[in-house]
Amino acid sequence: MESPVISRLAALGHPQRLAIFRLLMRRYPDRVSAGEIAQALDLKASTLSSYLSGLMQAGLIDQEREGTWLRYSIAMTEVRRTFDYLLLDCCRGRPEFCSPVSLPQITGTPPMSDRRYKVLFICTGNSARSIFAESILREEAGDRFEAYSAGTKPRSELNPFALDVLDQKDHDISVLRAKNVSEFQGEDAPRFDFVFTVCDRAANEECPSWPGQPISAHWGMPDPVKEDGTDAQKSLAFQRAYGALANRIRAFTALPISSLDRISLQRAVDDLARRGAGEPA
Repeated sequence: MESPVISRLAALGHPQRLAIFRLLMRRYPDRVSAGEIAQALDLKASTLSSYLSGLMQAGLIDQEREGTWLRYSIAMTEVRRTFDYLLLDCCRGRPEFCSPVSLPQITGTPPMSDRRYKVLFICTGNSARSIFAESILREEAGDRFEAYSAGTKPRSELNPFALDVLDQKDHDISVLRAKNVSEFQGEDAPRFDFVFTVCDRAANEECPSWPGQPISAHWGMPDPVKEDGTDAQKSLAFQRAYGALANRIRAFTALPISSLDRISLQRAVDDLARRGAGEPA
């Protein structure tokens, strides 16, 4: 195992290869096209191809063809084997030496306590999908969760089609406003238990690490704002986005959070990302 680990550490020693690896880790379990990676990291196609090839040769990522597109994802089994090797061989199986100071010990991590959990949903503009998620979680399980949402753009406005859908579903839209993530990064900001990105662009961006390292996952889905048909077609796109998020959030609130350890809980929220786009709710 030592030789693959050396090549993997060498591959990650290059800043742009490391940036690609970090992006794909944020998007896991998604597969991301080369074009999207190039756009997110501002890389030329030929340069990106070389970096992707190096990461694949090291066994850190894999490639899959979908029609005419090549899509890339973290080779999670091999990445885990690499971490296992570093922990078990270099640290002699002593997690107190190698586990991050800011995280609870992975070995023997106790389940999360049974309390009110704080959840943040992030999108680019905080105008539709993240606002849907905040409203749905508050409605579905407001006694167990505190729901928040924010966008990565400096300024945004709530989308009128999104507000119309929420109004039809009897959500209280008077409490909603578009917010930037900077509101939740000060010393007095809530300490989140969960942080979910609900659009690909926000997940592609480098965000500061959150205090306490909350459980995070990417729940990306198509942007209803991009629907350019009739008003009826636009409304249907927003209804579908709402339905997809409602399905995921209902499944999320049904998880036995207080009885799951961190690893099991992370796996569970990652699995929810594989749920389909859903139907209008």
